[in-house]
Amino acid sequence: MRVGITGHRGLDATVEQQVRDLLQAAVRNTEDADLVGVSCIADGPDSWFAEYIVEHGGRLEVVLPAEEYREGLPEGHWPVYDRLMAQASEVHRTGMVTSDSAAHMAGSEILVGLVDELLAVWDGQPARGFGGTADVVSYSERTGVPVRVLWPEGAQR
Repeated sequence: MRVGITGHRGLDATVEQQVRDLLQAAVRNTEDADLVGVSCIADGPDSWFAEYIVEHGGRLEVVLPAEEYREGLPEGHWPVYDRLMAQASEVHRTGMVTSDSAAHMAGSEILVGLVDELLAVWDGQPARGFGGTADVVSYSERTGVPVRVLWPEGAQR
């Protein structure tokens, strides 16, 4: 089973803990011994999911949207990003250099193409910019990849 992740970043502490619990349960309840998690390992749900995949004994594959992607993430996230990159069994690249919304969407399209199911930490609202969570969910649905939305009931961004 190959599972991918997309989701909102910058969640408040309460919503973050609820989302972490949902992601951990989703990974823990996957019985497949050959579990592969695919993530862009951005701060937030991408990296939390990746950490749970590794803890669960699954294999982590990373999609790198752009060669300058790490530099576009919060500096405080770099140690987590570096650790997860070191744990990745495979890294998929878009071939793009600049970390912008086009690269992020291209990375998400590669990710969706690699998985059997997409987990979406999504509030159901439209994307706030091209390549946002809603765009990834829409792309996944258009290409026939099942989406499982994980969002705490009543939570707000």
